[in-house]
Amino acid sequence: MSTLTVTAKGQVTLRKDLLEHLGVHPGDKISIEKLPGGRVEVKAARPTGKISDAFGFLKGKTNNRSLSIEEMNEVIADAWAGKR
Repeated sequence: MSTLTVTAKGQVTLRKDLLEHLGVHPGDKISIEKLPGGRVEVKAARPTGKISDAFGFLKGKTNNRSLSIEEMNEVIADAWAGKR
C-alpha cells in the first residue's frame, strides 16, 4: 500500500510506479470512483467506443464518387507542390 500527501490545494501526486502500474502517460486521463467507507478506486480512463463507430464518418461529405489511382496521385502531387 502507498501513502500519498495531500497538498494545501487538495491535490495528490501519484508516483511514477503507480502511473506505470495503471499504464498511463503524460496527458492521459484517469477515472476515480467513490466507494463506500471513504474508499476510492483509481483506473486508467480508456476510450469507450469501437473502431466500427468510425466507419462512415465522412459519409455524405463527398460527392459519392470514388477517385481513380491517377486522380489520387494528382491530388497528392498538387498538395505537395502547394497548389491546394
